[in-house]
Amino acid sequence: MSTKDEIITLPNKHLRKRSVKVGIVSEEIKAIIQGMEDATLDWENSRKHELGVALAAVQMDKLLRIVIIREDFENKNNTDFTVFINPTITKYEGDLVDDYEGCLSIKDVYGLVPRYEKVKVKAIDLNGNEFRVTAEGFLARIFQHEIDHTNGILFIDHIKDDADAFYNLTPKGHLESLDYEHDVQKNPILW
Repeated sequence: MSTKDEIITLPNKHLRKRSVKVGIVSEEIKAIIQGMEDATLDWENSRKHELGVALAAVQMDKLLRIVIIREDFENKNNTDFTVFINPTITKYEGDLVDDYEGCLSIKDVYGLVPRYEKVKVKAIDLNGNEFRVTAEGFLARIFQHEIDHTNGILFIDHIKDDADAFYNLTPKGHLESLDYEHDVQKNPILW
């Protein structure tokens, strides 16, 4: 069983590398996916105010184009995930909307990130079959965040020049602004 301690965090340079496509959905790939699910739930169990909604394989230090997304991120008791292998966004729709994002691989930093309202995604499932989904709102944001991971892009890269976009989570579960120059701009862990 994988644990939260196997999730890599910045400044690990692997988070900035592009992942490779999965050719065959082998037993090894299925074991990696199970490890991703276990680690996400273990991380969640260690956090009082947060839910583990998704993870990309690169966050487990596996440079593979695999993403898992929680089937119901409104219900912490539902621990089922949907697997997206080789996910690709085929279309972006709607306006760019700013909303808050965090990342299991970026400790204690949250951001107000612009993302498209709607995306169309194609991927393959655990049986190697291609399928497509259309996602709106928060789910569209999750897809954009996680597929960015497979391309070596982190949410902070979208807002790195916006001094007002960075936050941390207080012990009571509230977001408060970070000092951009001190906590963000010159932070060697982030950049």
